[in-house]
Amino acid sequence: MIFRNRQEAGARLAAHLGKYANRADVIVLGVPRGGVPIAFEVATALNLPLDVFVLRKLGVPGHEELAFGAIGSGGVRVLDSQIVESLGLSELMIEAVTRAEKAELARRERSYRGGRPPLDVRGKTVILVDDGIATGASLTAGVHALRQMQPGAIVVAAPVAPQATINRLRREVDDVICDAIPERFYGVGQFYHDFSQVSDQEVNELLQTASHQHGELQVRSVGSNSHR
Repeated sequence: MIFRNRQEAGARLAAHLGKYANRADVIVLGVPRGGVPIAFEVATALNLPLDVFVLRKLGVPGHEELAFGAIGSGGVRVLDSQIVESLGLSELMIEAVTRAEKAELARRERSYRGGRPPLDVRGKTVILVDDGIATGASLTAGVHALRQMQPGAIVVAAPVAPQATINRLRREVDDVICDAIPERFYGVGQFYHDFSQVSDQEVNELLQTASHQHGELQVRSVGSNSHR
């Protein structure tokens, strides 16, 4: 175990991201559900706005833990051609799984935002945060989706990931930040003492708290500047 819980992991990750603090051109996006508590700690420590970026794994039918691809906000889909070919997955099967996951992705976006539009990332640096990265397939889908939203730069940040995955992601993004890079990596959960599931309610509460905190800090900052 490396981290007691996601809160500790987020605080440790934030310590590596200090150069982005208090910048008007930076936004933190958490990957629901598990990445949002991490992103909340990062956004709070750095005084940055927080939003979600929803990703869904495309799991092999009957072996859903094995991903043959992923989809992200904006309708982007990334397929692992090696897995698709080796398992002989048909186009019909791929489309059926994709449709189901698109429906869940849309449901989660409605639930988390409550009608609020996503934050505008055009020209800004986006810090895309998850609670750990295994293969990076889902985050690659997220990166491709984010590119369509025209950010100025994309930084992937996670408390833990294997070196091989970090190397692959660095070819896709402007920077990758990790607190721990273990030699033996079997799954993200092995590095947390408490890796309990995060609920939709907790995601919503963290987003609301972050919005209020950031708004109050912005108001205080404006008030302070007006007295100078």
